[in-house]
Amino acid sequence: MKIVRNNFKEEKKSQTASGTAPCNESEITGLVKRAAGGDVKAFGELYSIFLERIYRYVFYLVKNKIAAEDITEEVFVKAWKAIDSCKGKEQTFSSWLYRIAHNHVIDNLRRIQKHPSIKMETMDKVSSPELEAEEEMERQELLRVITYLPQNQRRVIILKFIEGLDNCEIGQIMGKSQGAIRILQMRALATLRQELSTEK
Repeated sequence: MKIVRNNFKEEKKSQTASGTAPCNESEITGLVKRAAGGDVKAFGELYSIFLERIYRYVFYLVKNKIAAEDITEEVFVKAWKAIDSCKGKEQTFSSWLYRIAHNHVIDNLRRIQKHPSIKMETMDKVSSPELEAEEEMERQELLRVITYLPQNQRRVIILKFIEGLDNCEIGQIMGKSQGAIRILQMRALATLRQELSTEK
């Protein structure tokens, strides 16, 4: 995994340095169509577009930098192997990719629960040289606050307020109805308000 992780870091550095702007939906749809037809370069562009988003989503759930990098790479490997299943469904690629990430995180957490001797390194012990100090403090605070939430509520908050997805997309990723997503969101926000109020 060392080689893959080095590639991951180089890709993240490249994105940071170039300030790569996200493509619009029609461009992404075109890339997915080409990738589903076997175009490796098109998939590479999709990787560049979605890498940071998928990594951020995974990281906020596992709270471990190295584990998040590994899981993110596994997500893209699986996505490439199954990309032909996106033919005719190019517009749902983003939700499909988050769904793969969602399932990988669940599998990872289950594996850790079965083997409690595996220690997760928290963000407190991991340096993030690519982030400014202020952004790092904000991320630490957000990580701390959302740990109060049950897993499903935490995922909804991350997808809704960090990733900026709508309830329809979140429902597709989590395999739940929009009504169920709204309920999870309301409960999560109520829990956070209660916890923050208690702290004050």
